Amino acid sequence: MPSVYIKTFGCQMNDYDSGKMRAQLAADGFTPAESAGDADLVIVNTCSIREKPEQKLHSFLGTVLPQKKVRPVTVAIAGCVAQMAGKELYRKYPKVDLVFGPDAVHRIREMVEESKVRRVLDVDFFGEDTYPFPTDVDPDDQSVAGFVTIQKGCDNKCTFCIVPTTRGVEVSRPAADILEEVRRLVDRGVTELTLIGQNVNSYGLKANAAGAGEPTFSELLRRVHEVPGLDVLRYTTSHPRDMGDDVVACYRDLPKLADHLHLPVQSGSDRVLRRMKRFYTREVYLGLVERLRAARPSLVLTTDVIVGFPGESDEDFAETLSLLEIVRFQGSFSFMFSPRPGTPALRLMDDAVPDSVANTRLQAFQRAQRRIQVEEHKKLVGDTVRVLVDGPSAHDEGVMCGRTSGFKTVNFPASMDLTRGTWVDVRVGAAYANTLRGERV
Repeated sequence: MPSVYIKTFGCQMNDYDSGKMRAQLAADGFTPAESAGDADLVIVNTCSIREKPEQKLHSFLGTVLPQKKVRPVTVAIAGCVAQMAGKELYRKYPKVDLVFGPDAVHRIREMVEESKVRRVLDVDFFGEDTYPFPTDVDPDDQSVAGFVTIQKGCDNKCTFCIVPTTRGVEVSRPAADILEEVRRLVDRGVTELTLIGQNVNSYGLKANAAGAGEPTFSELLRRVHEVPGLDVLRYTTSHPRDMGDDVVACYRDLPKLADHLHLPVQSGSDRVLRRMKRFYTREVYLGLVERLRAARPSLVLTTDVIVGFPGESDEDFAETLSLLEIVRFQGSFSFMFSPRPGTPALRLMDDAVPDSVANTRLQAFQRAQRRIQVEEHKKLVGDTVRVLVDGPSAHDEGVMCGRTSGFKTVNFPASMDLTRGTWVDVRVGAAYANTLRGERV
């Protein structure tokens, strides 16, 4: 039987695409390989949000391509870097057999077959009316947590973001297809589900404007919530400008909707937000947080933050730190600004913040974030929390790991035969920056 190894860099959307490729290739008999050195087909699924994943691509190819000298192996570059720099990669790496972007994921079987005859390059975008969402379910994913894409692409024009270039325009998936995939996953044992897209809040809006009659995002949440057997419903990623009161109301009405929301803010400064073209203000964001917490007092918020954006002053950064203290995010993805090719932010580089300054600000933000996480976690010591079991801890023998509805990682001693997907009660005894530890009740 042929085997495939997929190395994935980047976001949950890339993880999802990799699962779809594994599912489609399984129909041709491909089985998962444990390493690139064991595989007949090696796919590296790339991310271009920041520079580091691109560097990882070149490093990974440096270890894989020499294998072609000693054994037959098909090598493919997929994902956002392939979409953005496909022709360049095609020329730079003549030993790579396939180069293709996210819109070609549904063609993986066809492209692998074609690569036996000639090299393949496919970085074309599909039109809004013809985009094919793959429906295959990854047969090797036995997780109790599943992912279902509801839309792809983005029509926002944030000046720092490469997504519109690599993922194309926003396209919503038909609700009937979404619900069918949700039911299939739940029937297979998935109890926690995450709906994913570049901007889930705008789901269905373009389709409705064209008369397609699809539900809005809040209506979709309510329909998925009613699927029998589903315990927890999550979604990512949200754009604050597009989150209406109808979605906020879901936190009041839908008990399965998780106690966690990732709500990227990027900066706490109105001046920087304008330069980023985020189209909301600090006041608007804080008002949204207030309404969300009124609807669900237990809601845990996490966020994305960019420090050192071109033109960011000490005062602007102080505004970001103060927003962190006000909202008390319990986690964040925080990064120094990284200019991406083809983004409007390149036109702002005359006001570039020196790397040394940006790095100092990043460390200050991350110290404050870590302190807040510890403080918030300590409030849970002595409480009993409901935990969905993931499986054995990767670091401690005799310890199981799970997550709360608020996306808190909890470690607790337990028998190793405790079934994944089981809900257990754990009394929290210790709190750390990224995890909780306790005893099963």
